[in-house]
Amino acid sequence: MAIEGMECRRGSRIILQGVHLTIPAGQWTVIVGRNGAGKSTLLRVLAGLLPYRGQVQLRGEELRDIPDRERALRLSWMGQDEPIPLAMHAYDVVMLGRTPYIGWWSVPTAADREAVEMAMCATQTWEWRDKGMYALSRGEQQRVLLARVQAAGTDLVLLDEPLVHLDHHQQRRWIQWVESLVARGVSVVSVLHELSVALRSHSMIVLGAGQVLHSGASAARSTHQALEAAFDGEIRVQRCDGRLAALLD
Repeated sequence: MAIEGMECRRGSRIILQGVHLTIPAGQWTVIVGRNGAGKSTLLRVLAGLLPYRGQVQLRGEELRDIPDRERALRLSWMGQDEPIPLAMHAYDVVMLGRTPYIGWWSVPTAADREAVEMAMCATQTWEWRDKGMYALSRGEQQRVLLARVQAAGTDLVLLDEPLVHLDHHQQRRWIQWVESLVARGVSVVSVLHELSVALRSHSMIVLGAGQVLHSGASAARSTHQALEAAFDGEIRVQRCDGRLAALLD
């Protein structure tokens, strides 16, 4: 995606301004920053869910000009703490990811059912396929929503705080899941508060007060310096046991 001079307002309040970015294809990009920096707003703009000024282009086409169904075939989205359809079975929730292909009044095809099964197996949720969402823990529900995202089969996946409600073991599995998507050429953009996890991504966007403070490779020292500065020196990036970590200073 290419973003030029983007601005997003909520009423008279400017949330994002002067945003210039290129989000690389086929990589995992994270958006980080303090609370209120504009992270979720930026992701919602990229998903086509908020109005904006300037340019946001998806494969050279202006995002606001792409019809809703066509956009749903190109990108999938999981919001932060989005409402859970508690009355639905897990399988049916994941099948919602196939809606752009099926339509509202058609019957799922064998390809749709295969996509759902593969997505649920990839997120270790297949065994819950006949369970109501009300019977699952919040972490289990979160994994079902991730399966719904994968079932959509889009080339771009946008995730807002996807690690909420996931324990350490499931966070590791989530990283493996993202890596498997990227290995297939899918672009993943996620908002994360878990900075040590964010440092495992390919590229990082650091936001502060509604502006892009830095954009670059997650492994680059310049990115680490920008991250430390965004948190007023309260963290430092250091290599621990061969991996980068963000430590409280």
